[in-house]
Amino acid sequence: MNKFRQLGRRVLFPHILIIVSFAIISAAGLVYIFLNHLEASWMAYVLYGFSAYSLIILVIFLSMVLPKQYKFIRKKIMDNPWGNRYLTDAAFRTHVSLYLSLGINVLYAGLNIFSYFMNQSKWFLVLTIYYIILSVMRFLLVRYAQFHGIGKDHLGELKRARLCSIILLNLNFVLSGSVLMILYQNKGYEYPGILIYAMAAYTFYTTIFAIINLVKYRKYKSPVMTASKIISLSSALVSMLSLETAMFSQFGQGMSQEGQRLMIELTGAGISVAVIGMSAYMIIRTSQELEHICKEKETKKEKLTKTS
Repeated sequence: MNKFRQLGRRVLFPHILIIVSFAIISAAGLVYIFLNHLEASWMAYVLYGFSAYSLIILVIFLSMVLPKQYKFIRKKIMDNPWGNRYLTDAAFRTHVSLYLSLGINVLYAGLNIFSYFMNQSKWFLVLTIYYIILSVMRFLLVRYAQFHGIGKDHLGELKRARLCSIILLNLNFVLSGSVLMILYQNKGYEYPGILIYAMAAYTFYTTIFAIINLVKYRKYKSPVMTASKIISLSSALVSMLSLETAMFSQFGQGMSQEGQRLMIELTGAGISVAVIGMSAYMIIRTSQELEHICKEKETKKEKLTKTS
């Protein structure tokens, strides 16, 4: 029995040099397989099994090492004034994320407008408009946070959040245009080789992270925070549609065009409904709160006039 335990430990907990070597061999082998279009060869299936084992022992190793490293790194960050503020101050963290996301959206808009002039494709023009609208919304939130702060003026935050929600609602027209171009002009994203797996991991990460943040930041009851998280979730959902088109382009040879078109239609419709729903919810909620605040002010004025 002890021999089996020792064998199991050696198989699941090999030396760190073996884990690193297996990970490098697996990554290099997969790149070779995909670049040379050998996905269906016997060599590929052997490598798939070897890569699966390499991934298992790597995950086990990381699950044992990362928690200790996380505590060490977090302590180092907490010892730094700026790092401490980022981890403990939700308003400051939102401010930083708004600046970063604004910069990324402006960069994407610039790259797509450059691609439009180079390729003369309306697909890049639609993407440019999409990223410009995202940049405008985030700029409005950044501008407000810069001059007024977050969590200090609830009335001002309600007005800015409602404005961004109205813009986000109109973004649905651009989204519909991109879906139509994917369906009827065969447009979409393409990621060469193994890059598609990295983009898939990044897209799923951003989507899950956006959902968690939307729920997490509700407790602060800041309309600007909520609006920024809704915009992030909308952007992540559109990235899922882009990933789906790339997946069909890379792996959709065994699926009919009608089946691919149906999947894109359903995904596009689902994302569109989600964006409209979130936008409408924010518009209705902020409008109701603004109306309630205005009524309270009018009631106070009437009481003051009566007493005077």
